[in-house]
Amino acid sequence: MQIPPGKKIYFLSDFHLGAPNHATSLERERRIVAFLEKIRVDAAVIFIVGDLFDFWYEYRTVVPKGFVRILGKLAEITDSGIPIHFFVGNHDMWMSGYFEQELNIPVYHEPKVFEYNGKRLLVGHGDGLGPGDHGYKFMKKIFRNKACQWLFGILPPAVGVGIAGWSSRRSRAVTGASDAEFLGPEKEWLIIYSREVLQKEHFDYFIFGHRHLPIDFTLNETGSRYINLGDWIRYYTYAVFDGETLSLLSETPETADKIVRK
Repeated sequence: MQIPPGKKIYFLSDFHLGAPNHATSLERERRIVAFLEKIRVDAAVIFIVGDLFDFWYEYRTVVPKGFVRILGKLAEITDSGIPIHFFVGNHDMWMSGYFEQELNIPVYHEPKVFEYNGKRLLVGHGDGLGPGDHGYKFMKKIFRNKACQWLFGILPPAVGVGIAGWSSRRSRAVTGASDAEFLGPEKEWLIIYSREVLQKEHFDYFIFGHRHLPIDFTLNETGSRYINLGDWIRYYTYAVFDGETLSLLSETPETADKIVRK
């Protein structure tokens, strides 16, 4: 695809709407909606790269309560003809048609290749990629299993959402401190994964979320780059591709210097 002159492609991830409480989440949701309204002026495509919600499960006739502002804005944007692509994250992987049917947004469960203006991009949430974290990779297989999803679905929504909320809070408590530190290229699992992929085929950009720390890292001498989109909890960061250059930016000047650039 060639990006029309004057248009851009935007990438955002890790909103975690619903956490840690209703009031804080609502304030963050309004901020994200305002940002989406601002970028729609020159957006050719918008990518949301996972964990839009802190928890999401689609029962047959029920979806989680709330989030009307973000869902309405996404519908408004796609209705205006601007495509949005959504990648499930580890917090909102249980999607089964609602976004496609109601919002006209394709949903991807694995990393996917895109090409714009001759640049090759590999885009995905990033969970379960690279070495290590075998416990989570095992749990991910269980969460993705259709039978396990059906069993969860027969729980009353109040029970299922309660369990999921507890699990999400526990996950943040375990990883919160380490998420804020750059571990170096030998320990950053998505850098390791990206370099392994580059041994088989070329990509100009690897664009992931999940890590929460905004990172712009040059992978090799040809200039391939790993971009982690950060989050909209601490950093308010996003990436934008203008057809020639991809930049990792912050919506707020206060966090611009927190972006790791290597």
